[in-house]
Amino acid sequence: MIEVLLASFLVMLMSLSGKLLTWRQAGPFIERHLHFFVSFAAGVLLVIAWSLSREIIEHAGSLLLGLPWILIGAVIVLVAFRYIPQFHHHHNKDEHPHSRIDVNRVLMSDAIHNVGDGIVIVVSFAASSFIGIASTASIIVHELLQEISEFFILREAGMPSRTALVWNFVTSSSILIGTFGAYFLIARFEALEVPLLGLSVGSYLIVVFHDLIPHSISKSEGHRHLIKHALFFAGGLAFMAMIVTFFPHA
Repeated sequence: MIEVLLASFLVMLMSLSGKLLTWRQAGPFIERHLHFFVSFAAGVLLVIAWSLSREIIEHAGSLLLGLPWILIGAVIVLVAFRYIPQFHHHHNKDEHPHSRIDVNRVLMSDAIHNVGDGIVIVVSFAASSFIGIASTASIIVHELLQEISEFFILREAGMPSRTALVWNFVTSSSILIGTFGAYFLIARFEALEVPLLGLSVGSYLIVVFHDLIPHSISKSEGHRHLIKHALFFAGGLAFMAMIVTFFPHA
């Protein structure tokens, strides 16, 4: 149990990786180009959705078996959050106004994904310590880029850096639900992998196509800006695709 908890806490610490972006010269540069980095984040999350779809095929044998869960996940984040109040936070005088990005959808998508990661960690360590360590390392690499991307999104939505980091960490703690649940009820929680994967894919697709890409287009000021957004989006796709290729998700 100790090694499983240690692995889960290491993954949770990745939620604080956005702090790296506020150090020294990186912070002002990121703030000036934040809306472009949201396009980068859209590319990252789209590759994550694609990667999780491949896992559905591996676990269920067919994407069709996971398709209902993908649709359910999409409907939940698209419809249900219309009735959930937005997070309230205050801006400093020099901060930009609210954007259309729904931070509730972003955080919920991440929470569902993290529960699945907790299950993966437990199942991996149940097989062997080596497989558990390898799986944890893979998840950490994915989480590093994903959490930095989500930090971009929360900052662009108007959250102060400290608040964004706190919410990232709170959301990451949902991995403990999967960890404890799978540890004590491994057979039942293992059966939840395909539904959780499907819900994650559906929620990420809505975040990308309903929030992030429309936001990037609305922030474009002419063709040059639109091309720059497209390049950042392609960069996010390429960077995450490279990570998925060399560090396949556990």
